[in-house]
Amino acid sequence: METVLACPLCNTTRFSPFLVCRDYLVSQQDFAIQQCDNCGLRLTNPRPDLSEIGNYYKSYAYVSHNDQGGGLINSIYRTVRSYTLKSKLSLLNKLNAGVGSLLDVGCGTGAFLETCQNGGWKIAGMEPDADAREVAEKKLNLSIAPSLDSISSELKQFDSITLWHVLEHIPNLGETLEQLRQLLTEQGTLIIAVPNSDSYDATHYGRYWAAYDVPRHLYHFTPATMKQLVEKHGMRIQKQIPMNFDAFYIALLSTKYRKGNTDYINSGWTGLVSNLKASTSGHSSSITYIIKKM
Repeated sequence: METVLACPLCNTTRFSPFLVCRDYLVSQQDFAIQQCDNCGLRLTNPRPDLSEIGNYYKSYAYVSHNDQGGGLINSIYRTVRSYTLKSKLSLLNKLNAGVGSLLDVGCGTGAFLETCQNGGWKIAGMEPDADAREVAEKKLNLSIAPSLDSISSELKQFDSITLWHVLEHIPNLGETLEQLRQLLTEQGTLIIAVPNSDSYDATHYGRYWAAYDVPRHLYHFTPATMKQLVEKHGMRIQKQIPMNFDAFYIALLSTKYRKGNTDYINSGWTGLVSNLKASTSGHSSSITYIIKKM
């Protein structure tokens, strides 16, 4: 385990306890979430180091690293994903005014890249997990980079860079944001989707909220801390887009963690309430941030 001594957002060394959550997916261990006393960034601390973290992804139920399995809830996830993939491609085309070059960071098994490839985009991907990377390479007939460093060394730039529920997994926040900025064309768009730990469902479920997903999620962002993060690295948030399906999916998992079984009616109601409240507060369960260079 490693302990973060200074906040990666503001460099303050003072943290307060926020929550203690359990890893329900793999280890059944408890992990502490702390909050920076200065900027409010929430982080899992202490956390597994680079030599340990891979063990916490070794689950057949970890849906982004395999194309099969995971039970009924993840079967529902994959059904919804077929729709959301098309919606993401439409968003990409709208923001870029047509097709262009795309880098998908943390591309998993390549589902989004495949959709964009079929839609006429020139694609590139990065995925650190060797098994998921192998699946993606076979699917796309394309070499997938194991790290951002290997892409940065090629001195390429991209019209669009996407991180779909990826940033919260990355330990070196500052270095990563700088690399993403350099990889983006001057008029390009960075798209980052992350859970919102200030959402209604996060408050409702507390330590059972599935999107805390400790220790795989190293950071637990809010709109306020996302704004600080991107501005620190010379970019700005142009728009926030709610991810309404996430509220229902996370509610299904959270209810199961809290009660020991899946309650579809209760989960559906909580997801609906979360989305209704978010329509006025802006605090959706998950948010897609549209980001531009300053």
